[in-house]
Amino acid sequence: MAARAGAGAGGDDDIPLLDDLMPWSVRPLRIGRQWVTAPDTASLKARWARLVSAEGAERERLFRPTRSRSQQTPVAALPGQSGSTVRFARESGPCPEPVRILHGPFDEQWLIPDHRLIDAARPELWRVADDHQLFAVEHGYVPQDAGPALSVTALLPDGHSPAGRPGRIRPLYRRPGGLEPNLAPGLLGLLRARHGDAVTAESVLAWIVTAARHSPAGCVVPLPADTAGWWAGVELGRELSRLQLRGARGGERPRLPGGRRPYVRAAVPAAPGTLEYDPDDEALLLGTGRISPVPAGAWEFRVGGVRMLELWFERRASSDEADGLEAIRPRGWPQEWTSELLELITVLALLTELRPRQQALTDGPQLTAGDLRAAGVLPVAATARRPASVLDHQEEGPDGQFALL
Repeated sequence: MAARAGAGAGGDDDIPLLDDLMPWSVRPLRIGRQWVTAPDTASLKARWARLVSAEGAERERLFRPTRSRSQQTPVAALPGQSGSTVRFARESGPCPEPVRILHGPFDEQWLIPDHRLIDAARPELWRVADDHQLFAVEHGYVPQDAGPALSVTALLPDGHSPAGRPGRIRPLYRRPGGLEPNLAPGLLGLLRARHGDAVTAESVLAWIVTAARHSPAGCVVPLPADTAGWWAGVELGRELSRLQLRGARGGERPRLPGGRRPYVRAAVPAAPGTLEYDPDDEALLLGTGRISPVPAGAWEFRVGGVRMLELWFERRASSDEADGLEAIRPRGWPQEWTSELLELITVLALLTELRPRQQALTDGPQLTAGDLRAAGVLPVAATARRPASVLDHQEEGPDGQFALL
């Protein structure tokens, strides 16, 4: 099979779509009520306690019912979670232990894992979320956006997009335990025949993290025809993934070299009302607080045209407009938030430094969508786009009944 230069032969229309390479995808979660997520666990537990102690119309107001969820909605348990399935109107027990999630790109927050509180929790994602799973999360497409097209996480992602139409969530594996890669049937065999038997599902994901980019046709992934380019891109993708995973899966937490690491130069106040950047001193100013050095690349790191550091701060800054349960939040600025901010600055700075290598690795001869069709990889069978049946455990249905899967 002769390889052709995809961009030269047919532009983006001839470059394989991520939707074909990782065919099973899930829409973003639809939470429905903002108070079930927060940057800290104490606020979530306090919100739950306030809600279950309320009565009548006050409890209904705090719950914030929607068309999908009210206190009377019968709902099955979330896969892998042990929370109650009685109608929430009768709930009086303790808050389920919050779980760590990825709230949009690069923002690790907490969620109350109770299906009765979430309009569309996407149970198929929870079924396959385990210590072997990784998720590729597409970012919303915005014209002229030069930011990354997707991110990778070991946490359950909600798929929230800071701008543009939300993308899709694509698990690497279709079954728990790292079984059945979510790749187009025949793709692994084709890549192994060209680049060697060492090609795995994880290395395909690493290449996708390196090469994926937005286009009007969708998220596209140039596939290199030459083996040296493939493995260079895989190695880079592993580094990009390691930074984003932040120590998950046994990796090291990201660190900048000595002398370039950001430090707190002036303590962050209890209620920093503003976030500014001083480019001359490479300093991030949170009210009277000061963190430096902060590289310009970290400050300017954008997804969908939105600065990630500004968005992260806005979600934690106190607001006089918050009401109901959302108004329950830390009284000051927790030390944990400062630690998380320092790590986020580090991640964004290191990702920015790797961008030129990403762009260079997608040049050269490519395997096109036409090549994949000739090899029988495309079109993808409809069954590969549907979730696999996971039948090795029972799930509790509404009001304690067992659900049939």
